[in-house]
Amino acid sequence: MRRPAAPGRSGGQDRSFGPFGVSRTPLQTAGMDGRSRVQRLLACAGGALLSAALASGCGGTAAAPAAQPAATVRYASDRLGFRRPAAWKPYPFRWRGELHVQPLLYLSTQPVGDPCRTSGQTTVCGWPLRRLRPGGVLVVWEERGWPGWSLSQQAGAPIRVGGRSAKRLVGHPGACGTVGADLTVEVAVASPLPSTWTQITACLRRPGLAANLRRLDALLASTRFAAS
Repeated sequence: MRRPAAPGRSGGQDRSFGPFGVSRTPLQTAGMDGRSRVQRLLACAGGALLSAALASGCGGTAAAPAAQPAATVRYASDRLGFRRPAAWKPYPFRWRGELHVQPLLYLSTQPVGDPCRTSGQTTVCGWPLRRLRPGGVLVVWEERGWPGWSLSQQAGAPIRVGGRSAKRLVGHPGACGTVGADLTVEVAVASPLPSTWTQITACLRRPGLAANLRRLDALLASTRFAAS
């Protein structure tokens, strides 16, 4: 089997995955005629219109209620568990992986397929789909290992996932641009064993980037790893 180059955050070329005033002038009661009655009628009509405008401003044109959060469901395997949006379907990896990269799971808003191809004794894995649909999401979970790897050498903001130290890096579009995504979120989570880590790569396409980023953050916050 061909020995691949050391994988980076994105796995290299082949990888897995917005008054009114009141008049104070006294009225002349003598000779009050039709003109004064018209004035009273106009004043009443004006008051009615003002009341209607106030009612409309307070309730008639109220802002639409905020959208409800997407429903979530629990995913669990013998290695990890988390809460995911119901529309992000899980596809456990069921094929042969590479020497230093072992895909665990895909979460996607559209169907995925076998990302690996084998020629002789060499297996190379890429993306599990050709093109991400508008508003689509693909999240790739992998187990990786490489001699001498350490989290301290990785770029990104420090976070914690499942009680473990991790780094989070955002790209525009990043590695996921290959499949038409507008945003890539890469999370490297240190494993208990030396030189090994869990790689999470999320590909997001417009529209709905902000909402899907919040969903991804909630998923990561809910993640729990099986005891090692």
